[in-house]
Amino acid sequence: MPVLIPIAKMSQKNKTSLVDRFLNGVEKVGNLLPHPATLFAGFALLVVLISWIVSFYDISVIHPGTKETIKPFNLLSTEGLHFMMTKMVKNFTDFAPLGTVLVALLGIGIAEGSGLIGAVLRLVVLNSPKKLLTFIIVFSGVLSNTASEVGYVLLVPLAAVIFLAAGRHPFAGLAAAFAGVSGGYSANLLLGTIDPLLAGLSQEAAQILQEGYTVNPAANYYFMFVSTFIIAILGTWVTEKIIVPRLGEYTGTEKAVSIDKMTTLEKKGLLFALIGIVLFSAFILGGLIPYDGYFRGEEGSILKSPFMHSIVAIIFLGAAIAGIFYGVGAKTIKNDSDVMKGMAKSMETLASYIVLVFFAAQFVAYFNETKLGLIFAVKGAEVLKSSGLGPIPLMLSFVIISAIINLVMGSASAKWAIMAPVFIPMFMLLGYSPELVQMAYRVGDSVTNIISPMMSYFALIVAFMQRYDSKAGIGTIISTMLPYSLIFLIGWSILLIIWIQLGLPIGPDSPLEFNINPS
Repeated sequence: MPVLIPIAKMSQKNKTSLVDRFLNGVEKVGNLLPHPATLFAGFALLVVLISWIVSFYDISVIHPGTKETIKPFNLLSTEGLHFMMTKMVKNFTDFAPLGTVLVALLGIGIAEGSGLIGAVLRLVVLNSPKKLLTFIIVFSGVLSNTASEVGYVLLVPLAAVIFLAAGRHPFAGLAAAFAGVSGGYSANLLLGTIDPLLAGLSQEAAQILQEGYTVNPAANYYFMFVSTFIIAILGTWVTEKIIVPRLGEYTGTEKAVSIDKMTTLEKKGLLFALIGIVLFSAFILGGLIPYDGYFRGEEGSILKSPFMHSIVAIIFLGAAIAGIFYGVGAKTIKNDSDVMKGMAKSMETLASYIVLVFFAAQFVAYFNETKLGLIFAVKGAEVLKSSGLGPIPLMLSFVIISAIINLVMGSASAKWAIMAPVFIPMFMLLGYSPELVQMAYRVGDSVTNIISPMMSYFALIVAFMQRYDSKAGIGTIISTMLPYSLIFLIGWSILLIIWIQLGLPIGPDSPLEFNINPS
C-alpha cells in the first residue's frame, strides 16, 4: 500500500487538532493582511495621528546621551505638513537599504543570468559523495541565499530529483533543501543582498538614539559563518533521523530521471569564472595585506576602512566579474547586451520592492521626526530594566517574538522596517548593540520561514511536492518542516547563548554591547 496516502489521510484526520487549528488560524490571519506597501502606508498615517494625539499631553523623556529633553513632534502642525511634503522625495532616495539592494542585485543578476549560479549548484550537488549528499544539499541551500530566490526555484526541485534518482524519498530531498534555503536564511559563508538591506534599516533605527551610528553590512558575519555549519549539521540530522524514517520508501508514480552532467562549455565557463574570482581576490588582497594598502583606513585599520564601507560594491563587482567570465567561457554571454539583460532582469523582480520601499521610507522618516521612537525606547527600556531580565532571557524572548511575527508577515525587510525603530533603540538603552539585536531578529525570522504560509515561496514548494503526491498540501509541508523549525530554533538559540556568554563579536567592528556617547 502506498506510503504517501496514509500521510495525506493523517493530515485530513487531524484537522481539528490543536496544532492544525493554530496553523489554520495563522493562515487565515495572514491572508487578511493587506499588501505590505499598503501596510506601511497605514503605519505612516497612524504615526501622523499618534503624533497629533500625544501633542495634547505633556509627554517628554530625557535623552540618555545628550541629557536633552525630548518631546514629540506633531506632524499635523504647519511645520509637520511642510516636512511631509518637502521631504517626501528625499525620504525615499535617502532610505539606506534602497541603493544597497539595487546595486548588489545588479551584480547578482549578471551571475544568475549567465547561468553561473545554477551551474555551481549542480556541480556541488552532483559531485557530492552519497554519504554526504544530505549535508551538501542543506549546506548548498544555505549558500544559495547569497543569490536571492535561486535556491527556491533551482535547488529545491533539483534536490527532490536527486534523492529520487538515488532511490530515496523525493520529499526528504526537497525538505532538506528547503530547510537550508529558507530555514537557514540568516546563515552564510558569503554576504548577500539581505545583509546590506537589514543593516541599512538597523542603522536608521540606531540613529534615532545616537546620530551618526553606522551598521556595516558585515555586522553579523562571524555569527553567520559559524551558523552555516550548525544549520547544515542540524538539517542533516533532522532529515536522516526524523524525516526519512517518517516518510519511508517512496511508492509514488513519479519515475527517477537522470540529471544532466556538466557540459564541456559549462566546465569551461566555471574555469573562466574561477580565473575572474582569483584576479578580483588578488585586487582586494593587494589593498588589504600591506599595512599601507589602498583599502586600509587610518593607521592601517581594516575594521574602520574604505574596505568595510565597500562591501556592497565588492558584492556587485565580484558577482559581475564571475558572471561575465563564466558567460564568456560558456558562451551564454555573447555581447554587452547579454550582460545588460541579466542586470535588467534582476531589476524586474524589484518592482514591488521599490513600491514597498517608498511607503516604508515615509513611515521610518515620520517615526524618526516625531521622536516617538526615542520616547517609546526610553519608556520601554525602563520597563525592561525593572523586569530584572538579563541579556540571555531578553534576547531569547526577542527571538521568539520575531519567530511568531514571521508566521503572519513573510517579508524579512518589511518586518524589520517596522520592528527595528522600536526595538533597536530600546535595547541600545539597555546596553545591547544594534548588531546583536539585528542578529537575534534574524535567527527568529529564519526558523519559522519553513512553516509560514505567508512566506512568498510557500505556494511554490506546495507545487513541487504535488509533482510527487497530488494530495500534498499546506498541511503536508508544515508537518514535514516543523521538526526542522523546532530543532533550528533550539540549536540556534543555544549558539546565541554561547556567543553572548563568551562575549564574542558577531561581526567586524560589531560588539555585543553598546555605550551611549554624548554627541
